[in-house]
Amino acid sequence: MRSGWNELWDTVRAVAVAVVLALLVRHFIVETYKVNGESMQPTLQNSERLLVSKFAYRFGMPRPGQIIVFHPPLPVAEDYVKRIIAIGGQTIAMQDGQVYIDGHLQAEPYLPASWRDHFNMGPITVPQGDVWVMGDHRAASEDSRFFPSHFVPLSSIHGEAVLVWWPLPEFRALHAS
Repeated sequence: MRSGWNELWDTVRAVAVAVVLALLVRHFIVETYKVNGESMQPTLQNSERLLVSKFAYRFGMPRPGQIIVFHPPLPVAEDYVKRIIAIGGQTIAMQDGQVYIDGHLQAEPYLPASWRDHFNMGPITVPQGDVWVMGDHRAASEDSRFFPSHFVPLSSIHGEAVLVWWPLPEFRALHAS
């Protein structure tokens, strides 16, 4: 017959193992993120909850079209969610809100034409080890166009947003466009 102390010890060990495993999963594999604001509409809505794969970039590099969570190169505490538009070595320019990568007009099916701004800039070449990000709702997005350095270092990326899990009626996978 087991004593009460043995049962208590077994419970404490089980809880400790569960906590350690949860922390390892959160630190190395996935975490959640709450969308704050309207900068990614219509793709993402304010207050939606995302599952972010931290594992995504352990074996591969970010690609244009992917939605990422990152810490911006600004003196702010919060993380941002934006879409990668260009990666290191690519040259980006904008004319009347249309994005050109390496001189080629980009199709952006996730971006309603009426939501484009009339921003002009560039061309700017993205340094290796950095990405250029923008929100889908361009007129409401604080993104690479307005960051002092323009670029997001790969080391600032927490991971790729892979699905919306809350609210449940909005549950869906996110795919790079």
